[in-house]
Amino acid sequence: MAQTVTYNEDNIRSLDWKEHIRMRPGMYIGKLGDGSSPDDGIYILVKEIIDNSIDEYVMGHGKVIEIEIKDGMVSVRDYGRGIPLGKVVDCVSRINTGGKYDSKAFKKSVGLNGVGTKAVNALSDYFMVQSVRDGKTKIAEFERGEIKKDARVVKSKAENGTYMEFKPDASIFKKYRFIPEFLENQLWNYVYLNAGLKIVFNGKSFYSKNGLLDLLTRKTASEELRYPIIHLKDEDIEVALTHGNQYGEQHYSFVNGQYTTQGGTHLQFFREAIVKTVRDFYGKSYDATDIRASIIGAISVRVEEPVFESQTKTKLGSQNMGPDGPTVRLFINDFIKKNLDNFLHKNPDTATALQKRIIQSERERKEIAGVKKLANQRAKKANLNNKKLRDCRIHYSEKRKEQHLDTTLFITEGDSASGSITKARDVQTQAVFSLRGKPLNCFGLTKKVVYENEEFNLLQHALNIENGVDELRYNRVVVATDADVDGMHIRLLLLTFFLQFFPDLVRQGHLYILETPLFRVRNKKETIYCYSDKERLKAIDKLKGNPEITRFKGLGEISPDEFGGFIGEDIRLEPVIVQEDSDISATLSYYMGKNTPARQLFIIDNLKVELDEVEE
Repeated sequence: MAQTVTYNEDNIRSLDWKEHIRMRPGMYIGKLGDGSSPDDGIYILVKEIIDNSIDEYVMGHGKVIEIEIKDGMVSVRDYGRGIPLGKVVDCVSRINTGGKYDSKAFKKSVGLNGVGTKAVNALSDYFMVQSVRDGKTKIAEFERGEIKKDARVVKSKAENGTYMEFKPDASIFKKYRFIPEFLENQLWNYVYLNAGLKIVFNGKSFYSKNGLLDLLTRKTASEELRYPIIHLKDEDIEVALTHGNQYGEQHYSFVNGQYTTQGGTHLQFFREAIVKTVRDFYGKSYDATDIRASIIGAISVRVEEPVFESQTKTKLGSQNMGPDGPTVRLFINDFIKKNLDNFLHKNPDTATALQKRIIQSERERKEIAGVKKLANQRAKKANLNNKKLRDCRIHYSEKRKEQHLDTTLFITEGDSASGSITKARDVQTQAVFSLRGKPLNCFGLTKKVVYENEEFNLLQHALNIENGVDELRYNRVVVATDADVDGMHIRLLLLTFFLQFFPDLVRQGHLYILETPLFRVRNKKETIYCYSDKERLKAIDKLKGNPEITRFKGLGEISPDEFGGFIGEDIRLEPVIVQEDSDISATLSYYMGKNTPARQLFIIDNLKVELDEVEE
């Protein structure tokens, strides 16, 4: 007999603001994560504090923002107007309280409309806010949203502005770490979108004079461009674009100073407007994919009361520029049609170079059309009866990205390794793709090889990236190979494949390396997993006596029960990061091209360093 469950007034509970945020943090900051992904929660916390300072700059107050992150503690100081002293506590601890509800003061704000700072407060072990305003200052301190110190207003000789510091709650953000490259990319975007603003982060200065022109100049510093960057700007819109020689499209889109990593209506209409304007200018009905192939573009718009598809504002959903303004599509299309068309007429060399790039893309597309059709037929047939892909039940799609950020595809080699991962995985969100031997070294080859090589073609179809990463089925693509020489080689071959043909997947932060332990050191009371020889020696010293030491020669030797811990809540992922100034072609040539004395010296020197560390 089913047990009767009572449902009355005693079952109804009201949560206060901090309890709700701590119980449902994903509603406010997206996924939690450990900092290995640029959209992990700890970076959202930093962003929400900085956004308030950016809003002050946009309103004409304070040209410098100072940021420091040390030992997990974050501090941000701006020189704006400072929070009104009588509302300091309310602004960081009372939900639905903030200046951004006053549309006159913050007409095109970037923050979370009075929610962001409260979320940071509630999700921090320690949070402090200080406001300096007209010779007076006020300080308040909190722990996990609970106020611990509410100091009275006192006199101060400091400059006007706001200072906040916080330390993320380690019980929520487990084993978190801040990766400097992710933070620096975030700060560069702020200064590109706010020309004239200076940000100082741990002593390093970030500044831009020319906005999106500087952004694309930095992003393409190591690439060969087909023509100089086109930079167009007007009130509430700024764009920059060029074409390179890489595969795929490379776009950076922003709304009200917010980096919309998942794009949205403004990016969609930007891409549409470029195609329409180019077709009209040349009087040719070029295929849209040929026009956009190898494009590198950036767009920034300012919208009144923008509608986003998620709390963390990574995708714009607005159709209108404002209550009384034109549609986003009409606004962007009219701007591109007028300004890009004028630019191409005034710069015939650029117009010629652009057309040559389009014609080249058209020729390349037609060259692989035949082999592509046959390859797709083979892939469809193979997927019906092979066991290469052990899929999961939930996928990361364009329409559901916010909800399914943990969907993962592990790429591994061999039946034993894939078998262990398959048995240990979460079937809801984790899939496994099993390689057959070592992949082909595709450095210097054309994309035709992706369709001719069965292994690459099936992997491309499993990821659903044939036409770009917009329909990528898994948010995290994880290379899971043995930590021996063969495993490292397979890892390099896969990195070459992605960087050569799908660099967008890497640039957008989807590619990772799975870290698995090399050793297990244990006695009757404790087991320690070690990821290096140095950790092994420390573990032996800690456990003393004569502990049992197991050297894992391959992933297949790790039991599914143990593997569950390495790909579960405590998973260790190392993101594959492309540095802004990296020359991908030169890097691939160095590591995957013909053997060179320089590479031999690199291997020898680094081997010496590693041996020295082990001896220490």
